[in-house]
Amino acid sequence: MPEVRLGYPLQSMADKAELKPRRASVHRSRIERMLGSGVSTGWFQSIRAYALCPPRKRSILDQGNKAMTTARIIDFINTRRPDGPCLVVDLDVVRNNFKAFRHAMPDSSIYYAVKANPAPEILRLLAGMGSSFDCASVAEIEMALDAGATASRISYGNTIKKERDIARAHALGVSLFAVDSHEEVEKVARAAPGARVFCRVLTDGEGAEWPLSRKFGCVPQMAVDVLVYAHQHGLVSYGVSFHVGSQMTKLDAWDQALADAKRVFVQLAKQGIELKMVNMGGGFPTKYLKDVPTAEAYGQAIFGALKKHFGNHIPETIIEPGRGMVGNAGVIKAEVVLVSKKSDNDAHRWVFLDIGKFGGLAETMDEAIRYPIRTARDGDEMEPCVLAGPTCDSADVLYEKNMYPLPITLSIGDEVLIEGTGAYTTTYSAVAFNGFEPLKSYVI
Repeated sequence: MPEVRLGYPLQSMADKAELKPRRASVHRSRIERMLGSGVSTGWFQSIRAYALCPPRKRSILDQGNKAMTTARIIDFINTRRPDGPCLVVDLDVVRNNFKAFRHAMPDSSIYYAVKANPAPEILRLLAGMGSSFDCASVAEIEMALDAGATASRISYGNTIKKERDIARAHALGVSLFAVDSHEEVEKVARAAPGARVFCRVLTDGEGAEWPLSRKFGCVPQMAVDVLVYAHQHGLVSYGVSFHVGSQMTKLDAWDQALADAKRVFVQLAKQGIELKMVNMGGGFPTKYLKDVPTAEAYGQAIFGALKKHFGNHIPETIIEPGRGMVGNAGVIKAEVVLVSKKSDNDAHRWVFLDIGKFGGLAETMDEAIRYPIRTARDGDEMEPCVLAGPTCDSADVLYEKNMYPLPITLSIGDEVLIEGTGAYTTTYSAVAFNGFEPLKSYVI
């Protein structure tokens, strides 16, 4: 008997392994002709009914997913069936990431970058495991305190702060502040007298997929002047910081930054000021489309650079993982809203999702971050397409210069899983732009 292929997978293993999905309508007339020739067994009648039924929305959950998405996330989506785009974060992955950083860099204090994902469940988990917190605002400081952190485990790491916010943080017990200018030192000296400060030093960010430009930090010689100025204003000049750039995959990226930090230490020591701490920032990557080094590999490289530049006098060190802590713990479930072309002879499709730059995928700006996208049709023939969001803003295009390969069978209503989205998604989601809801988040 000839095989009949349906518009969605038959559930036998052989069917899944060997046959590609095609539209049920292709086989409708063929089935009718075969039935007319007298083939009418019970098996075939059931297949006929199955094949001729109206098409349904195809779900990635029908076939499961063996990529980055955990079984717990799949089970949650399958059970809850949340409507609209949503982020689901698996706390087990966050827990394992924290353990990996602690094992790889046991002598460094871990300050989780709250801005990556401030979900209360994540903060409570990390606070309970002994993490400290890098906060960018008073609101983030209050979140960390509410999660169980003590003020002594909080750094106000933003170099751009209102004086009243510095005063509020100090009143809450925070005593560690970032600066990168004389003017910021003056604000801290007035609002938080006697506080500890560290000065951020510029780095070039070479090798980072999301470089941080020159907005934060100053050149090493200016850092020396800023810390001397802080000392003169009654503050404790405590150390220096840097950030090598987000999603940094070069293991040696910390080497030059630590060399610059050492020079600042030496210059301050000549003036009688003993610095005690190097904040080595974040930059630790998560896996997207390419493999990245392990936390252990980063730990070995960073410790080697510390020994190289500081010898047997390694100072207190801090790391601030954000993306590396929660990025691979989250998956966004989204839906295909439209698949179309701009002309009859257009070589490429446009695939529109119900989430875009304004819904939480802001890091696709300049196509810097390329997320893994999984569909139920993976395994079908692939072709590049332009991928875009649903809003009425022409900038809401995710991948166009470097188009994204997706199955040619992808259809309206299909679900997709956007992996590696645990960091910098909910915090970038706009509030009701075009009337679309902010990205919903579930932490399991």
